[in-house]
Amino acid sequence: MVDAADKLGYFQAITGLEDPDLCTEILQAHGWDLELAISSFTSSDPRDDVDASSSHADGGANRDRSAAVFPETANPGLDDYPSRGIVDDSELALRDDGRGGFRPPGIAWRIITLPISIVSGSLGLVSGAIGFGFWAAGGVLSYSIGMLGFGSGRGGGSESSSSSSARVVSSSAEGEAMEFVALFDRDYGRNSPFKPDFVIEGFMDALQRSRSSFKLLFVYLHSPDHPDTPAFCERTLCNETFVAFLNENFVTWGGSIRSSEGFKMSNSLKASRFPFCAVVMPAANQRIALLQQVEGPTTPEEMLAILQRVVEDSSPVLVTARVEAEERRTNLRLREEQDAAYRAALEADQARERQRQEEEERKEREAAEAERKLKEEEEAREREEREAAEREAARVRMRQEKALALGDEPEKAPDVTQVLVRFPNGERKGRRFESKTKIQTLYDYVDSLGVLETEEYSLITNFPRTVYGRDKQSMSLEEAGLHPQASLFIEIN
Repeated sequence: MVDAADKLGYFQAITGLEDPDLCTEILQAHGWDLELAISSFTSSDPRDDVDASSSHADGGANRDRSAAVFPETANPGLDDYPSRGIVDDSELALRDDGRGGFRPPGIAWRIITLPISIVSGSLGLVSGAIGFGFWAAGGVLSYSIGMLGFGSGRGGGSESSSSSSARVVSSSAEGEAMEFVALFDRDYGRNSPFKPDFVIEGFMDALQRSRSSFKLLFVYLHSPDHPDTPAFCERTLCNETFVAFLNENFVTWGGSIRSSEGFKMSNSLKASRFPFCAVVMPAANQRIALLQQVEGPTTPEEMLAILQRVVEDSSPVLVTARVEAEERRTNLRLREEQDAAYRAALEADQARERQRQEEEERKEREAAEAERKLKEEEEAREREEREAAEREAARVRMRQEKALALGDEPEKAPDVTQVLVRFPNGERKGRRFESKTKIQTLYDYVDSLGVLETEEYSLITNFPRTVYGRDKQSMSLEEAGLHPQASLFIEIN
């Protein structure tokens, strides 16, 4: 079985990294999975995979460095930028600061192309035009639009599928940032009330935040196992004066190199010593401009001086960018107001025309409705008259049919019942019936007289009160106790 020392040596030989502590941390972050660690290390853009040791050969404990690489053909918007900050791709634009060290020449930078995994890790896998604003040319870099294609990247040993939703990927980067801030507060925030205001979001979101707020982005890559990390965090990052200046002038993003995004950013920025800090601003097409980086332990005074110099050098750029952005917003607002005034006038004209048309249509509808109602009333009146005539004819036929069904009135006899019917209007009608005659026949007799306008009534006696309703129609007069004579009243139901 291959031991840790063999894996460490093999990893150094493959990647070209000479710092054994950094190589050990990378292998530990990937569970000593040699293949996975090498794959993650080489997953960034091949154009940036140069030997880290050759880029950071300086062995000093405290140092700062600013590289300026931006070919003039890369973006025509940089033609007017002072040539002192634009050097060849192989040259570091460092000037003697009079103290035996080197000072960056104003706003000078090295353009770094971020791996697609960093971009997709914060913004999701997208296709189409994504704008990454950047400042240039006479103090302002113009806004540019980069075309991002679909891509995938490694994060902590797991491969993100191109079909994963952008929301899930973005939440992963935000979750890593949240975890880093929580661990930083736990380890260093308890002992000091002052700490950097780390944004809880992915790197690309933090970069976008810095662009929209016209500030530079301060990047801190945290190596939790490095021996210089605790002292740097406690004495420098949590220093009151340094924190006040940092929070006021920068957007601050931090990430652990043990996290997916933090590890990939350490590769992109070629971090070979820790603690590692950098100052960047957005460029175009998945790229960032590296303005300053500081590697190794640094005092708060040194860090403050470095950042003050960066802010001083970049101030004209940011101020001009802010002024031009305000001018663009003002012009846009004026155009919007003019467009709004035009739309309002157009809408007023259209509203008047619609009102005129609606008024004409309303009058036409009212005339048509009045004509329709008149026609309906005439039809209803004719229909009612016709139905009334039909009902009256039906009642006449019914009376005639029931009168014929009664037959001749029987003569007086012991088995003949005398019936007297009193109507609600006071009218009385009498007739003789056979004692075996059904009560139904009495109802037919009343109907045949045509005195009542309704068929909903009942025959009753008062002493004692008895109702001979429809339920008793099958009884004979004798069975109902109406023989030999009966006096019945009509009660309308």
